[in-house]
Amino acid sequence: MSYILNIETATKNCSVALAKNGQTILCKEIAEEGYSHAERLHVFIEEIIQQSGVSFQDLDAIAVSHGPGSYTGLRIGVSAAKGLCYALNIPLISVSTLQVLASKAQVTNGVIIPMLDARRMEVYSAIFGTNLEMKREVQAEVITENSFETITETVYFVGDCTEKCQSILVKSNFVFLEDVKYPSANEMSALSFPKFQSNDFENVAYFEPYYLKDFMITTKKVG
Repeated sequence: MSYILNIETATKNCSVALAKNGQTILCKEIAEEGYSHAERLHVFIEEIIQQSGVSFQDLDAIAVSHGPGSYTGLRIGVSAAKGLCYALNIPLISVSTLQVLASKAQVTNGVIIPMLDARRMEVYSAIFGTNLEMKREVQAEVITENSFETITETVYFVGDCTEKCQSILVKSNFVFLEDVKYPSANEMSALSFPKFQSNDFENVAYFEPYYLKDFMITTKKVG
């Protein structure tokens, strides 16, 4: 029997879930425009421990969403995860933020493309199969009408980029799952447990989030 505390703070959603053998027991989360992670995260952790009846000493590992995503959000989540791992002397597990987001799609055909808003028409994205196997690694890219045009399967887009991308990505095989906006610690439970079973742990001292930032080079206009 394994208890893992999952922490997801890479986006506007501040989310914490306690899982037993890969199944979520309790999840607390809130998505706010003002990024309330610093105020909410530790409160959620304490509430989950108290309400679940599971003590901190019962935890077998801490899992954290490693990005890409918000710089500040990732720092807050990873710092909290590391602190708990040090204090409890338990391992740290990292899970891909985009894989967590893709897992919310729950489709049986085609491919899933999770996209997180970066700036202007830029996004962080990856391509996953329906079994959440990665078909294209994480990239930071500018979305145009030609993006993903070579994919002939049904493409399911998830993430917080629907509003700015839906009018550009208009191929008939493109489907936007508008209700799937942010990754959640609830879906992390099923992803962190296999890593725990295979001892796929991070070095707590040296682990850093996957920021994937500053990918656009801009030049000043002269004259």
